Amino acid sequence: MSNKIIDGKKISSEIKEKLRLEIKKLKEEGVVPGLAVIIVGSDSASQVYVKSKKKTAEELGIYSEIFQLEENAKEEDILELVGRLNKDNKIHGILVQLPLPKHIDEGKIILAIAPQKDVDCFHPENVGKILTGGAVVYPCTPAGIVELLKRSGIEISGKNCVVIGRSNIVGKPVALMMLQENATVTICHSKTKDLKKYCSEADIIVAAVGRAKMITADMVKNGAVIIDVGINRSPDGKLVGDVDFDSVIDKVSAITPVPGGVGPMTIAMLLKNTVLAAKNIIQIYK
Repeated sequence: MSNKIIDGKKISSEIKEKLRLEIKKLKEEGVVPGLAVIIVGSDSASQVYVKSKKKTAEELGIYSEIFQLEENAKEEDILELVGRLNKDNKIHGILVQLPLPKHIDEGKIILAIAPQKDVDCFHPENVGKILTGGAVVYPCTPAGIVELLKRSGIEISGKNCVVIGRSNIVGKPVALMMLQENATVTICHSKTKDLKKYCSEADIIVAAVGRAKMITADMVKNGAVIIDVGINRSPDGKLVGDVDFDSVIDKVSAITPVPGGVGPMTIAMLLKNTVLAAKNIIQIYK
């Protein structure tokens, strides 16, 4: 069974080790990649996640700053902070932790981030480049998914890939990235009729809907590869994915566990994007 498990922790560690060497080289050239994270409010999960980002960034040698704003912060205050960070030469990547409080227009905040500093790849200019080509950075979770497949020696080209979920953060961009890798891509969602039919024909399934254990063994063909993006709490408090891991494990050729699969890759790709952004900004101003 263990050889079927795609180990996100191990692969993310390999990526981070390579980044550490790149950052060391950049520092020798007088450049310290810098990441600024803006967090609004006191959501405990977001707090933990942001602290983890900062800790990992600093371990690799990235300069990191967290800007903590109150839950009732005004939209103009956030926009003013983003504007200041856009001009700050120490900062190469700006990340606004989502979701924002309801009184803040997320779209307006994302639009205010300079595209070359948008390490989450949410700015419309960067999203457009995923579609048309020429992107410098890619959204962190989709980029992590592609890396997991490639580094596990899983062929993408020519394969039938079913993406379940159409969010702007995972579903849509991962579908575009799999298309770039020459997969034949189908996007399924809440209005899809006969999800089982599409899944049972898929060589690769990317499950990103946020519904615990919704993908079961009867929906999966023998030898399929499953990337499980879901993070859900089961009634007994355990973290589980969108895929019923125990029921599909005997049928699949490879699968990501939850936790320990896609999750660790998201932070690794964020830090990779920060380094890429730093390199890109250096090139712009050379």
